[in-house]
Amino acid sequence: MSLAYAYPKSRFEPATLVDLTSKAERERLSRSALTGFFRLAAVWGLRDDDARELLGGLSSSSFYDWKKNPDRVLEVDRITRISYLLGIYKSLHILYGDKLADEWVRLPNTNPIFAGRTPLAFMQAGGLLAMQTVRKLLDARRGGL
Repeated sequence: MSLAYAYPKSRFEPATLVDLTSKAERERLSRSALTGFFRLAAVWGLRDDDARELLGGLSSSSFYDWKKNPDRVLEVDRITRISYLLGIYKSLHILYGDKLADEWVRLPNTNPIFAGRTPLAFMQAGGLLAMQTVRKLLDARRGGL
C-alpha cells in the first residue's frame, strides 16, 4: 500500500505565459507597450536621454521615430524592459499617492540596493536586471515584506 503525498485540489489555474519569441505575440504587444512607455516617461518627467537609456540605449533618431510612429515590432529585450517599467509604475501607484509614486524613481533612496542613488540611476546603470530587482522590491513591499 502506497501512501503517496498529493497536493490538495484547488481552483487555481496558472496564467498561460506569453511566448515573446513568437513574432505574432510581439506584433500584438509592441504598439501598446510603446504607447504605455511614452506615457510613463511623461508622467515620471524623464528626459529623453533617460528614456532612451531605459529602452536599452536607443539612438536619438530611432527614439523620436518610435515616439511619432509606435507601429513596429519590438524585440524581446525591449518588451521585457517596458513590462518591468510598467509593473514598477503600477506598484508605485498601489503603494504611494500619485505625487510620490510619480517622483519616486527620481528621488535619492536609502535602501541599500540603491547605494544612495535614485532608482532611475540604478536602473540605467544595471539595465534589465536592475529593473527586475526594483520590480521585485516593490512587489515585496506590496506583499508586506
